[in-house]
Amino acid sequence: MEEKVLYFIWKYKLYDTKKLTCTNGKLLQILNHGMQNHNAGPDFFNAKIKIDDTLWAGNVEMHLKSSDWNKHKHQNDKAYNNVILHVVFDDDIEIFNENKDKVPALKLSLNQALTNKYKELLENENKLSCGDDIKTVEQFRLKMWFDNILFERLNEKTKIINEKLEINKNNWEEVFYQMMARNFGFNLNAEPFERLARSLPLKYLAKHHNNLMQIEALLYGQAGFLNNNYPDMYFQDLKKEYLHLQRKFKLRPIEKHSWKFLRSRPSNFPFIRISQFANLIYQSSTLFSKIINANNIKEIQGFFEINASEFWSTHYTFEKKSEKKEKKIGKTSINNIIINTIVPFTFLYGNFKDNQTLKDKAITFLESINPENNYITRMWNAVGIKANNAFLSQALIQQTKNYCQKNKCLDCGIGSEILKQSYTN
Repeated sequence: MEEKVLYFIWKYKLYDTKKLTCTNGKLLQILNHGMQNHNAGPDFFNAKIKIDDTLWAGNVEMHLKSSDWNKHKHQNDKAYNNVILHVVFDDDIEIFNENKDKVPALKLSLNQALTNKYKELLENENKLSCGDDIKTVEQFRLKMWFDNILFERLNEKTKIINEKLEINKNNWEEVFYQMMARNFGFNLNAEPFERLARSLPLKYLAKHHNNLMQIEALLYGQAGFLNNNYPDMYFQDLKKEYLHLQRKFKLRPIEKHSWKFLRSRPSNFPFIRISQFANLIYQSSTLFSKIINANNIKEIQGFFEINASEFWSTHYTFEKKSEKKEKKIGKTSINNIIINTIVPFTFLYGNFKDNQTLKDKAITFLESINPENNYITRMWNAVGIKANNAFLSQALIQQTKNYCQKNKCLDCGIGSEILKQSYTN
């Protein structure tokens, strides 16, 4: 038994509310269950009850055992003096508040069908514990929940951007550049790519925005990739240019060993991604402004239809030549950039400017591109929830990582519906 099960039962009134009595035998009516408090203090605020003929308004506290009241030191805490009802599973002692007043108690009977279903969900060894029951949840409730969970995911992403804006004194272009760099590292090299961008402020690249070779020299040099010596003229030119610019701007590169190559396809090697990133900067100055002013998803995607420089068409590393192949950013990678960088920035900037059109545009972008194809979306597809766009695939990722994998069935809109359906009088 967990205390949060009591919260759930109380919140959704999943108990027999007829002929209730306090543990002292007095008649009890619940007129208002109150609002759940997720912070410090009593568990439910602004409840209203009637004990015999006396009307009470105040807060409700819940524990598995009455003695937990003293264990948690509530008897010494003024914040609990306005508790009008103590809801418990096991009434083992009488309890008193800081004013020495006895607190009325209700012993809550647990519904066996509901608790059995909750136990079944927690102990289910399937990848999705509710997979067998999800078909019983009405479609409009699923849609409402996934809409909510998508905005929860967006808020998490924009919170990270807000933190970086604070560090960078609200320089949107700089933070956009840093987060875009992080996205170019994808999962494997996200951290070193962001560190590279932080080590090379955008203002230095802006001074050379018309010279691709200088942009590449700055990025490869700051990445730590120009310390060796290779005979190819491309490498020699990059190194020569970087040493000059390094002295000019007093730059300090990041450690080369930060970059990861294992379990990465050659087309995703940092060398290729850095060149593509350099070409993006070269071809699209003031990119953030262009993104914000873009009218549709096709226009956004067009900004990222770029290749690595010519040298990389026959190389994956500086030292070894390979079969000729164009190193273009793929559609899946472009959509990944839109999902993880463009959409959160557009949505947050809409908040910042109090511009609902921008926020709606961010959502439209998600609805206009293909869903991610990963183990999470495939898992949901197997139980009948098919993501037909990135809006839903993002919601499913949030659902899986923040609820399913953490066994938070009681906090989940889907789990809640399944548990409520299991309740029998």
